[in-house]
Amino acid sequence: MTLEQAAELSGSTVNQFVVQMAYQEAQRIVERESLIRLSQKDAQKVLSLLDDPPKPNKRLKDAVRAFKGTVRA
Repeated sequence: MTLEQAAELSGSTVNQFVVQMAYQEAQRIVERESLIRLSQKDAQKVLSLLDDPPKPNKRLKDAVRAFKGTVRA
């Protein structure tokens, strides 16, 4: 009854209504999982690291060597 009523109020069939609502919810979920939300403080930190990245440390250098050893270009 509720689906039929909602569909009628939106000017669509029950099937169209259900598909549209499922699609909207799917879009909301994909958007929620795709976006990275940062506080202003965290965003400033990311931007400052992009502008002035730290020097590579030993772990990063080791990771690059290991990666180069496994990939052929």
